[in-house]
Amino acid sequence: MSALTLASAPEDATALESAEAHHARLAGELAGRVRMLFTAKDRDPSAAEKIHAGLVAFCDRSLLPHAAAEEATLYPAAHRMREARLLIESLIGEHRCLTALVDALRTAPDPASAAADARALQVLFEEHVAKENGLVLPLLAMTPEVSLAALLEDMHQHFATYPSTEDIQEDRHHEEGHDMHDEGIEEPGGCGGVCACGAQQADEPALDVREVPHAIRHATVFGALDAVPAGTAMVLIAHHDPLPLLAQIEQRNPGVFAVEYLERGPEAWRLRFSHR
Repeated sequence: MSALTLASAPEDATALESAEAHHARLAGELAGRVRMLFTAKDRDPSAAEKIHAGLVAFCDRSLLPHAAAEEATLYPAAHRMREARLLIESLIGEHRCLTALVDALRTAPDPASAAADARALQVLFEEHVAKENGLVLPLLAMTPEVSLAALLEDMHQHFATYPSTEDIQEDRHHEEGHDMHDEGIEEPGGCGGVCACGAQQADEPALDVREVPHAIRHATVFGALDAVPAGTAMVLIAHHDPLPLLAQIEQRNPGVFAVEYLERGPEAWRLRFSHR
C-alpha cells in the first residue's frame, strides 16, 4: 500500500514519506557506525575508541533529540486516539530504554562492552522505527482531523531547539569534514599515497552493503565513513559500481576520502576509502 493511499491529504502523504526517509537515514547511520565499532574492537583498539566516541556524539545530537521531538509533537497527537494510546505509552517506554542504552554506551569501559551496548541500541532502534513507520505515522496521516505535515514541522522546530553542548557541535564539525583538505575524490586506481595499492590491508574494516536493506544502504555507508578515523581506511563491497554513491559522498564530505578500486566485478565491486 502506498503512502498516497494511506494519507488523507497530499501534503500528509509527502510528510509520511519524508518521515520514513528520515528514519531510514537515522537507522542506516547508526548501523554503519555500529558495524565499524564491531570491526575495530579487535583489530585496532585505538580506532575503536574514536569510533565509540563518535557513536555517542551521534546519539547525543541525532537519536536522542529525535526521540524528544517525537514525544513533544507526534506522540501527544497519537495518544489522543483511543486505538493508539497503549502503543504510544509503549513507545515512550522504548525511548527510556534507548536513553539508558546510550548512557551505558557512554560509560562502557572497553571496546567490547561498547560494541555490545551499541548492537543492543541498534536492534531496539530499528524495531522502534518499524512500529512508528508501520503504525503511528500512517494512523496520523490518514486521520482527517490531524495534519501530519504540521506535526512534522513542529517536530523539526523542537529538534532545532534541543539542548546541545559545544563538544557535540565540535565533534560534528570534524566528522562532516569541514576541517579537512579541500581536495576531490581521486580517479579510480590511485590511493593518493595513503596505502599500498592493489590489495586490502589485513586490519582494514570491510562493509559489505550487499547484505544491507536497500532503504538504508546509502545511509549505512555514510555512517560507516563518518566512523573511519583520519589516517585509516575502510573497504566497501557492493554488487555494482557505486558511482551515484561516490558522487553523494564527495558532495557530503568534499575531499575527505581518497577512493581506490580494488575489484571491478562481475560478482562484487570492492573500493577502499582512505580518510585523509
